[in-house]
Amino acid sequence: MKNIGSLIMLLAVSLVSYSQEEQRPNILFIMSDDHTSQAMDIYSGTLKDYVHTPNISRLASEGCVLDNCLVTNSICTPSRATILTGQYSHQHGVYALANALEPEADNIAKVFQQNGYQTAVVGKWHLKKEPSGFDYYNVLPGQGRYWDPILKTKDNWQDGYQGGVEHKGFSTDVITDLTLEWLKNRNKEQPFLMMCHFKATHEPFDYPDRFKDLYRNMELPEPETLYDFGPKTTGRTFLGQSIDTLAGRYMKASAAPDKWWCVYPEMPFTTEGLDPVRARKKVYQKFIKDFLRSGAAVDDNVGRLMNYLDKNGLAENTIVIYTADQGYNLGEHGWFDKRMIFEESLHMPFVIRYPKEIRAGSRNKDLIQNIDFPALMADYAGIEKPDFVQGRSFRENLKGHTPADWRKAAYYRYWLHQPQRPGHFGIRNERYKLAFYYGQPLDVIWAEPAVTQPAWEFYDLQKDPMEVRNAYNDPQYAQIIKQMKVELERLRKEIGDTDQQYPEMVDILKNHWD
Repeated sequence: MKNIGSLIMLLAVSLVSYSQEEQRPNILFIMSDDHTSQAMDIYSGTLKDYVHTPNISRLASEGCVLDNCLVTNSICTPSRATILTGQYSHQHGVYALANALEPEADNIAKVFQQNGYQTAVVGKWHLKKEPSGFDYYNVLPGQGRYWDPILKTKDNWQDGYQGGVEHKGFSTDVITDLTLEWLKNRNKEQPFLMMCHFKATHEPFDYPDRFKDLYRNMELPEPETLYDFGPKTTGRTFLGQSIDTLAGRYMKASAAPDKWWCVYPEMPFTTEGLDPVRARKKVYQKFIKDFLRSGAAVDDNVGRLMNYLDKNGLAENTIVIYTADQGYNLGEHGWFDKRMIFEESLHMPFVIRYPKEIRAGSRNKDLIQNIDFPALMADYAGIEKPDFVQGRSFRENLKGHTPADWRKAAYYRYWLHQPQRPGHFGIRNERYKLAFYYGQPLDVIWAEPAVTQPAWEFYDLQKDPMEVRNAYNDPQYAQIIKQMKVELERLRKEIGDTDQQYPEMVDILKNHWD
C-alpha cells in the first residue's frame, strides 16, 4: 500500500509539473528598424492623425503601451546586441555598426533554449556573426534589401554577404511569411520564443505597391522645429544630421542609381532652383510619406501575425511585443536619423499584450530600458534572471505595481563619434536631461578622428519638451545640474562605464566635470 501511495503521489507531481509546463507562455517578439513612436497613433505627435497603424493600435488597446521606453545606445547594431544580452555596449562589446556580437557571447535565446523553449529569429539580424541560441534562423545579410531579399539559414550560412537564398517579394511580407511558416511547423509540445525582425522602416524607406497611393496629393503636417538650420538659436553644441543631407542623397541616387548604395522609391528627385526653406519642405514631404508607407506595411504584417495567433488558439497564452531598435528623427530639429540623446531618437516604441496578466488599454510611464527586455522575457518564462543581464524585469510595472526601488534615471551613451554627432553620454530622469559631449573617437571602429570641444547640455523637458533651449548655463538650474552630475557619476560607476582605460577621457572628465 505504501508503494501504491508513493506511485500516486509521483503521478500527481508529474501532472502538476506537466500542467505548469503547459502554462508557460509563448513569446512573439516583433521588432522593426527605426520605426519611431512619432509614426504611430498610439503616441502623441504631429502625425498622430495621419499615420496608418491600426494593428499596432489594436495591440495597444489589448495590452500596455510604454511611454518612457529608452534605448541605451541609439543605433541599430548595439541596440540589437543589448536586447539579446541585457547589457550596455561597454559590456557586450558592440559599440557601433562595425562590431559583431560573438556567437560565444551569452544571450537570452541560449537561456530559453536551455530551459525547454523552441527559439527562432527571422529577418534583420545585423550582428555580423552567425546567430547562436536559436534552433532556427533565417536572417538578412547585413542591412538586407527591400525587394526580393536574400536570407540565410544554418544550411547556407556564410559570413558577410555570401550565402543565402533569394525570396521573391517585399521584405516585410517575406519575413512575415517565413515567420508564419516556422510557427505552423514548430513542435507543438514546447513553448516558443520567436523573434520576428523587419528591415523596415530603415532608409531607403521603401514600401509595397499596395501603399504607393497612401498620402498621394496630400501635404502632411511639419514638426515645429523642421526649419532649425543650426545650433545658433538653441544653444545646442553640435550640428546633427541635417535633413538637407537626405536631399543630397536623393539627388545622388537620382543622378547615378547604379552607383548609389540603396534604391529610393519614386525617383528621380531634385531640389534644384529652390531656396533652403522650400527645398527642405519638399524633402520632408517625400521622406515622411515614404517612411509612413513603409510603416503601414509593417503594421499590415503585425496584423497577419496577430490573426494567426487568434485563429490557432494561441492569443491567450502568447506574449506579443512590438518595438523598434530605437527612435528616429522625422524632421524634428531639422534632422533625420537617430544616435543623439534627444527625445525622438532616445524613445523606443513598446507595446505588449498578455491577456492573462496585463490590463487591456493600459499605459506605463516608468523609465524602462532595452537592457530590461531579456529579464522581462525570462521572468514570464519562469526562468531566473541570468547573471549576465544588467537590466531587470518590469513585469510588476506592467501590472501597475512599480517597485519602490525602480530606477529614477536612465543612462545613455553613444560611441560612434563624428564632429556633427559627437560621442556623448548622459542621464535622463522624469523631468530633466543632462548630456556630456566629450567629442573623442576613442578606439571605436569607423569613428572619425577629428575631435570636438567637450560641452554640456541640459534640458527641462517639462518647460521645453522640444529641447530647443540648452539651459546648462541658466543659474536657476545650477543645483539640479549639480545633483544630476552626482547621479550620473554614480550610475557610470555602478554599471562599470568609467572611461578609466582612456587617458584622454580621464583628463577631459577632470577638466570639464565641474
